[in-house]
Amino acid sequence: MALGIFLALLLIIFTLIVFWIRKRYSKLEELGFLHENPEFPFGNVKGIGKKYHLVDILRRTYNKFSKKSPAHGLYMFFSPNIVVTDLDVIKDILIKDFETFHNRGVFSSKEHDPLTAHLFTLEDQEWRNLRHKLTPTFTSGKMKMMFHTVLDVSNHMLNKLKSNADLENVEIKTVLADFMTDVIGNVAFGLEMNAIEDPDSKFRQTTKKVFLAQNFFAKVLLLTTFRNIARKLGLKLLPTDITDFFRGIVKETVEYRRENKVERNDVLNLLMKIGTEGREGEEELTIDEIAAQCFIFFIAGHETSSSATTYALYKLALHMELQDKLRNEIKSVLAKHENKVTYEAMLEMKYLDMVVNETLRMYPPAPLAARQASKNYKISNSNLEIQKGSLVFVPIFIIHNDSTYYPEPEKFDPERFSAENKAMRHPMAHMPFGDGPRSCIGNRFGLMQTKIALIQLLTNFKVSKTSKTPETIIFNPRAPILQPIEDVVLKLEQLY
Repeated sequence: MALGIFLALLLIIFTLIVFWIRKRYSKLEELGFLHENPEFPFGNVKGIGKKYHLVDILRRTYNKFSKKSPAHGLYMFFSPNIVVTDLDVIKDILIKDFETFHNRGVFSSKEHDPLTAHLFTLEDQEWRNLRHKLTPTFTSGKMKMMFHTVLDVSNHMLNKLKSNADLENVEIKTVLADFMTDVIGNVAFGLEMNAIEDPDSKFRQTTKKVFLAQNFFAKVLLLTTFRNIARKLGLKLLPTDITDFFRGIVKETVEYRRENKVERNDVLNLLMKIGTEGREGEEELTIDEIAAQCFIFFIAGHETSSSATTYALYKLALHMELQDKLRNEIKSVLAKHENKVTYEAMLEMKYLDMVVNETLRMYPPAPLAARQASKNYKISNSNLEIQKGSLVFVPIFIIHNDSTYYPEPEKFDPERFSAENKAMRHPMAHMPFGDGPRSCIGNRFGLMQTKIALIQLLTNFKVSKTSKTPETIIFNPRAPILQPIEDVVLKLEQLY
């Protein structure tokens, strides 16, 4: 009798689960969105993080549906999400109707995984307050003040390279990652990381661990898909040792500065001042909150800039005529500034800006932008409605490589970003840092790091491919940003 009741209960539970799954997998069809047939339990993302990067899956659905509809559906496991492909609709979502899409809907857990509760993931008023406080850190005036710090570190990088016995086969991503680690560490924490001198430093090993952890990307997507359940269960994205390491560094530095009344012009100092200047309703940030912001500036600023600079040098090594053109511009502009690398000189280098923008077109730091609908939203000039709570993806990488906007998108052509050519394109055809009020707050700093690295390296070295240089770039499916899975090996030949 008891066994019969138990089996009946199991049957009921199983039936309810099957019913729930079928209901979830019919949602997009009910709403009228084109989509691929979902496959249990992955939905439309089978193989993600192992065989495929998310951009591979988005490319597949984009090619199927973007010409037929301004948006289509994508099942991420059991979650029905929306991929928006029409540039006018993207502009509406990111800018015009931002109030409906002001959150990203990405997993964070202040209680169980405190480093995930940072500016990128924070929501609603908490995000608005912090964004407002941090925006002054990244003005053009502050960039000019930080310029010399970045330049000093780049000189250190050059000296290290010139003392390298083997410049025939330089793993350029590693060199640049060490450089960016020292820069971000100095600017965000006010600390000397010494990654250039010691590639095995704790900070470098920590950044590698974050991005190259087994199934990291798949874990991000799973926790985001089931973020409410994940928070209730106390699930974590980051390993405890990484949390303890960053929190420990920040706690030690904050306590030292407060005890010794030390002030520096860096992100940490600005975070420490929030809530301490008597503004009504403004609360002081906790150590965990400060650590979370430093963590995202360090991880995001380090990885995105080192990858972007790597891709630029890779493309210039394959196109020596473009490299020579850029080097000539650099030399010509520097000659007008007493052959000194200055902030003003960098801004005068128009072709450098074009090269960087074309690199970011082909390899945008973030391959997509995510937003969450705070209420039902009807897509203009269509019968489609995005439901409240739905995640909306903007496939930045796919749009950047669409021949509709960029003929021969696989061709590296900086002239696409001449003033004349830019004026002819839809403004949303190029958005390497997202767009609207939730675009990347540190984009100016990231561009400055990349440009200084390119100026310094191309002034001092001729960069060319070797037998070990990959013919094409294949992205690491485990990484949330566009990281090459192979080492990008280049030859550096000293010019002076």
